[in-house]
Amino acid sequence: MDTDALTADLLRELRATRPYPALSLTMPTHRTAPDNAQDPVRLRNLVAEAGHRLEADPQVSREVRAALVHQLERAAAEVDPRAAMDSLVLLATTDEYWIWQLPRTAPERVVLSDTYLTRNLVAARAQTRPFRALTVAADHATLWIGTADGIRREEVGGFPLTAPKEPPNPQREERIGDTPSTFSDEETRNFFRDVDEKLRTVLADDPRPLYLMGLAPALALLDEVGESSGSAVGRVTKGAPADLSPAEVLKELRPALDEGAHRAAAEVETRLDNARSAHSFAGGLDEVWAAVREGRAGLVAVEEHFQTAVRVTDEHLEPVPEGSTQSADGTIREDIVDELVEAALDSGADVVFVEDGSLADHGRIAAALRY
Repeated sequence: MDTDALTADLLRELRATRPYPALSLTMPTHRTAPDNAQDPVRLRNLVAEAGHRLEADPQVSREVRAALVHQLERAAAEVDPRAAMDSLVLLATTDEYWIWQLPRTAPERVVLSDTYLTRNLVAARAQTRPFRALTVAADHATLWIGTADGIRREEVGGFPLTAPKEPPNPQREERIGDTPSTFSDEETRNFFRDVDEKLRTVLADDPRPLYLMGLAPALALLDEVGESSGSAVGRVTKGAPADLSPAEVLKELRPALDEGAHRAAAEVETRLDNARSAHSFAGGLDEVWAAVREGRAGLVAVEEHFQTAVRVTDEHLEPVPEGSTQSADGTIREDIVDELVEAALDSGADVVFVEDGSLADHGRIAAALRY
């Protein structure tokens, strides 16, 4: 599945407690040849390792082991190498499995627990800056969900919406010059009220930055009759036919998305500057880790491709030699950045990913503290 499918509801579902064992398999992958030739071999080896781990676990019965291995093998067989990104995450129990190909690296791991390992999913979702877009016209409204890399129609909350068909009524048309104005019809106003109500419900269930696209009269009417448009972070004043392709929508949104990203980066820089002035700033992995664990971080900023392994000693993080891998006792952790991101979001902090090099003076990660 794509990271744009990671709604708040789905993440809550994935993180729910399950009967032991819930199996999580993660591994780095490669987008292009020749490096991607090794990915199927590594996956087979990890699936075999999972089987050995299950066989050696006295808490796992033969029946449960067979059912879980069957689900894991089904998941592995469905992995599409053509869709490979920077990592693969497989999650499985005896009666379900999930496949995620992520634009963010993850270490090679097999974890058996009573919950799925979701930190890689959470970090990937935060990094890809998911958003929604509404394309709207007098007689239809389509909701889109995506990231800077791709977009798709979202069939949720009643979307896409089509206005009820009404027979032509010339007496109801108001004319501006020679152009009929449909945006003053009461039927159109009612349709836009319906669009607004459904959009507010979707955004309340899974908040994401919202972009709007439509002709100026359409966007003005949406402003007039409802409340949802007030939260929009960007607008594109352009006609939105019902048959627009995802590629066309993303192309038209690109300038607004870029502007939104630049504005967000400036806001992050301002918040970190203010935190330094107020002596409520943490810099470097160990300081930020401590602040997150104590619930003091209000904002955590991380460079896009910052990944490192550390040793956890007396509640502090110490660097380890490059190439170190996850230890069996958990003292060495390969995915500590993703773990930190997940913990920060759990504590209610804002997490943003910034350009590589922008936090070089602060160990590639920084936080503005609540106190």
